[in-house]
Amino acid sequence: MGSTGRVIVFDEKKSLVEFAMGIWREAYGESVAVRGYMTVALSGGETPVDLYRALARTDENPGRGNIHIFLADERFVPLTDKESNYHMVRETMGDAVSTFENHLHHVVTEGPTPDEAAERYEEELRRHFRLKPGELPRFDLIILGLGEDGHTASLFPGNPALGESKRLSRAVTLDSARHDRITLTLPVMNNARRIIFLVCGSRKAASLKGVVEDGNAALPASHVVPRDGSLCFLVDREAARLLTQKRKAH
Repeated sequence: MGSTGRVIVFDEKKSLVEFAMGIWREAYGESVAVRGYMTVALSGGETPVDLYRALARTDENPGRGNIHIFLADERFVPLTDKESNYHMVRETMGDAVSTFENHLHHVVTEGPTPDEAAERYEEELRRHFRLKPGELPRFDLIILGLGEDGHTASLFPGNPALGESKRLSRAVTLDSARHDRITLTLPVMNNARRIIFLVCGSRKAASLKGVVEDGNAALPASHVVPRDGSLCFLVDREAARLLTQKRKAH
């Protein structure tokens, strides 16, 4: 049994981006109507860059001042480092986020240890969402990616952070070749109103099949199953090449 989320296959990246923008606009409209603002969590990597650039040019971009952006995960590097997800979001969205800098809730990575950075990020989440003890934040939208090994955000196969059930944010220690990270935890992700995965490239094909068709529990992304929200995988033809079930194409 695979994921219960929708899987939509696109012939070109442009169509995928336009569809994702439609989900963003829908989330924005509903959120602003109810609360006056939208709260999203964004992922890094190369796949969402075109989407972020396109969003910066829309009427629903963060420059309107009623969108709060968090990061699904962050590398433990200075915010000016090219490996920083915060840096990537700032670079791709430009003036759309710099106008309202206090609406881009970054992970403090300069000074504290990764564990301390995760604790501070959790405090920021609790403050913004005005959480009582035991409550979880409810994001209007979370945008995630999928790694070749099935990881999403910074939840990697076999890492203790994958089993976290109480914390909102966790430090993730990796091997010496990779930066330590800070990530949102599964309970936070699975409390979101909407989650979309953006998956492109043939190298992601095996992990995508493992998540959406095989239900491979060893793949962290398989555990992203919103309890009371929607889940959608937006994928290109190359990433979908191993899928056996018929999928809606665009």
